[in-house]
Amino acid sequence: MKLKSIKDASVSGKKVLVRVDFNIPIKDGEVADDFRIRKVLPTIEYLEANGAKTLLLSHIESTDTLLPVFEYLSPRFSIKFAKSLEEAESLLSSCDKGDFVLLENIRKFSGEKENAEAFSKDLADLGDIYINEAFSVSHRPHASIVGIPKFLPGYVGFLFESEVENLSKAFKPIHPFLFILGGAKFETKMPLVTKFLKKADKIFVGGALANDIYKAKGYEIGVSLVSEKEIDLSIVIKDKKIVIPPDVIVFDGKESAEKKADEVGLTEKIVDNGPESVSVLKKLADEAKFILWNGPLGNYENGFGKGTEDLVKIVSESKAVTIVGGGDTVAEISKLGLEDKFSFVSTGGGAMLDFLANETLPGIKALENTL
Repeated sequence: MKLKSIKDASVSGKKVLVRVDFNIPIKDGEVADDFRIRKVLPTIEYLEANGAKTLLLSHIESTDTLLPVFEYLSPRFSIKFAKSLEEAESLLSSCDKGDFVLLENIRKFSGEKENAEAFSKDLADLGDIYINEAFSVSHRPHASIVGIPKFLPGYVGFLFESEVENLSKAFKPIHPFLFILGGAKFETKMPLVTKFLKKADKIFVGGALANDIYKAKGYEIGVSLVSEKEIDLSIVIKDKKIVIPPDVIVFDGKESAEKKADEVGLTEKIVDNGPESVSVLKKLADEAKFILWNGPLGNYENGFGKGTEDLVKIVSESKAVTIVGGGDTVAEISKLGLEDKFSFVSTGGGAMLDFLANETLPGIKALENTL
């Protein structure tokens, strides 16, 4: 696909609307993880250096306001904060070249999630050019993603370009190709598994996704998390490309223990991969020339992150091309300070999976049809 790059736009003196993804963790009123901010700095700095008057648009879920992000950016950029579209319009009009305005949490505004045409038009009226630098939200058909490009010339930022370029490598991969898929909700990921059975040499299915396969194979899974909907996994069970964890960590409410995958008790919950599974992954990673990974291998949020941490280290040491993504996965990579040990770390979780499954996103289609 060919998307128009920010470098194709004449931004000097123009009012530029940039959709970014500043949906980041906030703790005690301060930015707790700046990964997504750092990833878009090249685009922000380019707009500053080339004399744009920029309005930054984002949502945030960890708190209701983008003020902590504004305070994080203030020491580095000439930036003001707008609580309304009217205030944003006024501040943009008074901006010098290279200045920025950050609009309050876009999801506070009626019409954003609904992709209301009137709201999209109101946003578009604030600027001359639109730039999507929020790949990680571009699977959402919201006004700031798909609505604005109906009214303004649309481009992509440097990060968006890099996301598409790197993730597209999975469509014509070098071999051996290892696909590692974790997390939950097999019903949403089945199309992805089906597609990559044709492309990958091995697919390691971990996390809660593996529980569905254990169940389909007739294993006892106790009170482990499984998909809400019944899924036909007959193809997955039979295909020799699929690898599942041979051992697991279980938790009975009091303590955890290592067990073979087919030895889980009635009252136990599978919460992570076991050490034998880590050894299996090490062997697969050592053999691979291309590794694609999305999603944690354990119940990361409740402290069962060792399997994911072990895999981060394994993949980071691999000589293969390594492309990884997913919120918990990236959080672990960031915590270990290993971002630069991977070929590419995607900002996308759901967007990454949707792009891999469909080879496009609503945000991409909107830009392909832009003015």
